[in-house]
Amino acid sequence: MKHIAGFFFTLILILPFWVEGQTVCTPESRARLDTVLIRLSEMDVSNHPISELTVEIGSWFLQTPYVEKTLELPGKEKLVVNLMGLDCTTFVETVVALTRIATRGDFTVESYERELELIRYKKGKLGEYPSRLHYFSDWIFINQEKGILLDVTKEIGGKRYENSPSFMSSNPKFYAQLSNPDYVAELREAEAVIGSRAYYYIPKADISKYEHEIQSGDLIAITTSIPNLDIVHVGIAIEKDGRIHLLHASTGSMEVEVSQKPLHDYLSGNKSQSGIMVARLVSEN
Repeated sequence: MKHIAGFFFTLILILPFWVEGQTVCTPESRARLDTVLIRLSEMDVSNHPISELTVEIGSWFLQTPYVEKTLELPGKEKLVVNLMGLDCTTFVETVVALTRIATRGDFTVESYERELELIRYKKGKLGEYPSRLHYFSDWIFINQEKGILLDVTKEIGGKRYENSPSFMSSNPKFYAQLSNPDYVAELREAEAVIGSRAYYYIPKADISKYEHEIQSGDLIAITTSIPNLDIVHVGIAIEKDGRIHLLHASTGSMEVEVSQKPLHDYLSGNKSQSGIMVARLVSEN
């Protein structure tokens, strides 16, 4: 995860950067974004369901290097646009933002920036550091409220998930921005709100049982048995040889890849991964 796993700032592929308003982007990322937008504009996206489009766009980022903490720049919170180095969450955000503007036929950089800001921040607007959706379970909940996706975990067989994350407020030393005690207090309040909600998950032992309910293009959030965290990894479901695999930015290969093992087997080998949440993008059409 970009905020939870890894405790050192990685500014590789971010600096040097240019700033336009409150957006930060490298020339290399801007060039890649331009290329992706042109590629999207040349597609007949009307013939692609949103789930299919999500997988198609996600596959364009295969072999992109895994780079963590790209959002953690010093100083005032900025909208970071980075397509050259992705962690698991920024990979999902990038693909979701591109998919949504593609369904509208709006292939401009400005549209992409607005969409990225909408899904990355609680109220859809860049604010101070606590305004960002730092916990992915919160990311799912808030973006469902915005009408961007549906959390389908419960309806496809999910069980109640005890979800009370507190990692960030309990470990401010790992986050430079949390030297500000006001930010710590705001995050603690946000964590309490998350803990008050009803969340559901599919235990990893049950994934094969409900795998047929997961659609290619669904967003997969991997839950954890670690009590002060909510989600430890995220990616996109992709069907391969009749099984659901994970299209994700991997810390194993250190790049965007499709998991060699099906999703059920992928989780089975990790004791701290307890199951999954499943979210489905909503078409605007």
